[in-house]
Amino acid sequence: MKIARIREVYWSATDTTKTVVHTIAAHIAQALQLPLSTDDWTLPAARENTLTFAADELVIFGTPVYAGRVPNVLMPYVRDKVVGNGALAVPVVLYGNRNFDDGLIELRNLLEANGLHTIAAGAFIGEHSFSYILGKGRPDADDLAKAHELAELTLARLEKLDTAPTAPVEVKGCDPIRPYYTPRDRAGNPVNILKVKPKFDLDKCTNCGLCAQVCPMGSIVPGKVGEFSGICIKCCACYKKCPTQAVYFDDAGYLYHQHELEEGYARRAEPEIF
Repeated sequence: MKIARIREVYWSATDTTKTVVHTIAAHIAQALQLPLSTDDWTLPAARENTLTFAADELVIFGTPVYAGRVPNVLMPYVRDKVVGNGALAVPVVLYGNRNFDDGLIELRNLLEANGLHTIAAGAFIGEHSFSYILGKGRPDADDLAKAHELAELTLARLEKLDTAPTAPVEVKGCDPIRPYYTPRDRAGNPVNILKVKPKFDLDKCTNCGLCAQVCPMGSIVPGKVGEFSGICIKCCACYKKCPTQAVYFDDAGYLYHQHELEEGYARRAEPEIF
């Protein structure tokens, strides 16, 4: 098939998904000597627009995995505002060293339902949004080497394609999709952190406003440190990007879940490509 453009598309609150998607897309664009365009729909204003692709485009489409799936707050956008028009696609997910569960197969299914044809896919690891320990410093050089490998796999499959594939790429996961992963305490009781929001240390805060600027939900009120106008999805963009480390969490359930993840998933998970 003749491809005229490569498009990198991602939601990436702490830039880890962005890093992997860009590595793959830039490799392919350079190899094919094609233009590369970026669609970053992390911030609310970008999600007001419909993403429309063309049949002669290859789309590297990335989202994080939250609780083993495509984050529920992203689902309406991916489901309702993505128009494939027969474009080829490589779904990519990034998870915080626990497991990608059904995140990749769910993203693949959403893209296929929107008229994109998936030809390759990958699940990668990034530093967990909750933690500076879990997946520390990832994606690292080895992860990005695997991203280059996925790019080469995609190029090899493109070379063999005369027409769009009729079947989606095979990936790991269950279909029907399983429920979102639920953290539990040692007695097996669910730990509910849905309403937890960050706190701000006013002795450290310089009122720079960056936390409000980077919030993907637009929930931090500009100019009013500690005030929220909407939900917090625990993406931790404000926490990870605060230049003075003034953002913190003190909720007992949140901290319990964070520490359980850090202790239970200390092993190095490895990327998988399909």
